Amino acid sequence: MLGKLRAAKKKTVGTKQTLKAVSKGIAKVVFIADDAEEHVIRGLVKACAESGVEVVRVDTMVALGEACGIEIGAAAAAITEE
Repeated sequence: MLGKLRAAKKKTVGTKQTLKAVSKGIAKVVFIADDAEEHVIRGLVKACAESGVEVVRVDTMVALGEACGIEIGAAAAAITEE
């Protein structure tokens, strides 16, 4: 599934941008790191549940960051265009 994120034409990286994408209805799939702090991702998880957006859990923020092509960890990301 991370391969899909790597190959996506457009994506968001980070909790705030991903939450905006979910709110606008443009997030197709949301990725959330299991080791992200709960208070950081709580609102995003709720928004995804309310919007019916698929959530894919990733083991670590580092793995999610690498899949996004950044050198630091990411708590969340989303595919907005495949």
